[in-house]
Amino acid sequence: MAGIDENRVIDEPSASSVDESAAAVAAAKVAAVRDDPAARLALASATYRGPTGDAPRHLPFRRAAMSFMRWEARRGVLNALGAKPPGSPWWRALNERLLGDGCEAVARAGGRGGAASSATIALWDEFVRQPTARSWYRAHNASIVGAYLDHRDLAERESRTERFFLNVVLLRVLYAHALVAAPRLALGPLSPLARPLGDPRLGMAGAFLSLGRVLPNRYPVETDLEDLLADEHGFGRLLDYAVIQPRLGRLYRWSAGELQQPLVAELVVAGTAARPGVRLGEGHQLAKRRRAGNAPPTQGGRDAKLGPANGHGATTRAGDPHLG
Repeated sequence: MAGIDENRVIDEPSASSVDESAAAVAAAKVAAVRDDPAARLALASATYRGPTGDAPRHLPFRRAAMSFMRWEARRGVLNALGAKPPGSPWWRALNERLLGDGCEAVARAGGRGGAASSATIALWDEFVRQPTARSWYRAHNASIVGAYLDHRDLAERESRTERFFLNVVLLRVLYAHALVAAPRLALGPLSPLARPLGDPRLGMAGAFLSLGRVLPNRYPVETDLEDLLADEHGFGRLLDYAVIQPRLGRLYRWSAGELQQPLVAELVVAGTAARPGVRLGEGHQLAKRRRAGNAPPTQGGRDAKLGPANGHGATTRAGDPHLG
């Protein structure tokens, strides 16, 4: 995505729409950039400059948000559905939720009124009023969780491998949030280190949100899930299986309250976070067997349906992209 001007000016609504609600203005802005990944990036960047273009307390938070979005754009998931290759309906919907919520908060800060499009907007309003690491994660992650829950049908259309890693994304962002807002939950006796590690304004947070080491660089994924897990970066395996997995139940229960999204707590099944088709621990074991050369054939691509029977006493509900 070289050459993208993330600081370009995004046109405001015309005078004829001056009485439109903040939600309507945000929806119009998102619609205008829907099939242009570069314009999506520019719009996201603009939200951190506020309604007047001068928001020095909010601008440092752009670092983490734009890093995640640049990765999405490079991977091609934000491409228009008619492009070659096409983008991902699920990833596009997730990104549009983040864009829309951010734009709506900026419009409200600029004096636009009207009913909020969702309860999540109150968390964005809080971030606008008091920009802190915790308030940013609450707003950002509430938008992400809202998109996960609202677009389960789109998640089910993705490949088995993609669905597995959709949930790695959520696992990582929830854990990064806990680093700054619940440090003892996140790191136990090492909790004094947690807040600087998770602060979205600092580069260290990238170690927890480094999705380029989790997901392939291009979309759609053609590689079998177990092959990808076998090649996963060592730090990623250590983070997911040794640090986060023992805390999964508590992390999801805490996130449900922190984000005002009670359904999040229900996404941990039988003591672990079940992902579509493969649980966290099961996926790791399959990867170890694949590296040893004795893994059974797997169902790659799109023929692994969401549903029960993962063989470890946990079940998944059809259509739910269980988060892990």
